[in-house]
Amino acid sequence: MRPRLFGATVSVAAFGLLGSLVTACGSSEGESTTLRLVAPEYGSDPASSSKAYWDKLTAAFSAAHPGRKIEVTLYPWADIDREVTRMVEADDAPDVALMGAYSDFAAQGRLYSASEVMSVRAEANFLRPLAAAGSVDGNLYGLPFVASSRLLFYNKELFDEAGAKPPKTWSDLRTAARALKKEGVLYPYALPLGPEEAHAEALIWELSNGGGYTDESGGYNIASEQNTETFTWIKDNLVVPGLTGPIPPAQLNRQDAFAAFLRGDVGMLNGYPSLLHDAQAKGMKVGTLRMPVSDTLGAQAAPPAAGVADWMMAFKRDGNRELVSSFLNFVYEDKNLSEFAGRYHLLPSTVSATEASQYASTDPSAEQFLTALRVAELYPVDEPSWLQVSNTIKRSIGKAVAPSADPKAVLEQIAQQAKDASQQN
Repeated sequence: MRPRLFGATVSVAAFGLLGSLVTACGSSEGESTTLRLVAPEYGSDPASSSKAYWDKLTAAFSAAHPGRKIEVTLYPWADIDREVTRMVEADDAPDVALMGAYSDFAAQGRLYSASEVMSVRAEANFLRPLAAAGSVDGNLYGLPFVASSRLLFYNKELFDEAGAKPPKTWSDLRTAARALKKEGVLYPYALPLGPEEAHAEALIWELSNGGGYTDESGGYNIASEQNTETFTWIKDNLVVPGLTGPIPPAQLNRQDAFAAFLRGDVGMLNGYPSLLHDAQAKGMKVGTLRMPVSDTLGAQAAPPAAGVADWMMAFKRDGNRELVSSFLNFVYEDKNLSEFAGRYHLLPSTVSATEASQYASTDPSAEQFLTALRVAELYPVDEPSWLQVSNTIKRSIGKAVAPSADPKAVLEQIAQQAKDASQQN
């Protein structure tokens, strides 16, 4: 259970793309003709809904594979992990799922490995760091789909009106937030620790103080001294003084924070490329920079950014292997993967799609996210208990910054649950 690092450059032209196009599939009597896909909703409104992408892709797949069809069910990000887990426990797993974790299902022996359902070339095409994070005991079970890194966004117009400066340290961030509040900004710093993606916001802050979810040995270290110091600082310096807005952080979800930012109600928040694109489309003047570091580390420190990848996984079901194989090899064709990544301004997971999309050159502002991604730290997704632990973090980490909370006690409770979950796996 080790934190994963994106340690390679995105363009790796010589990365093992040779190989036979032999598809690893097998047929049997009673072969499935309908594939069930469960995926999260990446869009923020009907116009940007993922439904349009999947409708187009599944229609193209069915046209290329007569008699085969794909049924797609979309869930909000806040619900996707729970819904897929519920289906699996009810012995009604989908054929393919896209979500933020995979290793618990791999540990249960429920997943096909990539070598069983993808061509040799397609399996070799994944960016190396992502393939490493998606592997358990040398077998690739989590098929990386899209990835991103996180940077701190700030509204330049609000900063100018408040006379605030882009922060380099936590103290700078607090000073800027105070100035923004004085000018009447609703959310000087938006702190989304609600259940949608609290584990990402928490990791960003933990890393900026030399902490994280795991220690050097790879074991969970959620209640570390650094993490305790981090959440105590957030509580005392941002939440209690009213610098995080009218909604308690434990109830503020990422999409709501993003919507508030696009309305001009947020001075600062952590975001990823699609938010920057949306803000620029509205004519907003937005600055981005690496997350300010703790005063303990000092402004010259350069801890890793948080990196996030989403994972496809293929569930074993009688008679579905050939259809799953055909579908996955189709999804990971450059044009299909690049279209999804481009739609949401994310980074595709394969060498060829990344090069074909010319991501940085078509959107120069994306280069800073790529730079951060190359040295970013991922969640410990190869730990079988991570899905359960991440759900615990999503539900509970916001309590650590409540005005009446004891951050250390909250973190220790989460840490104990993580330990129990790890021992069960």
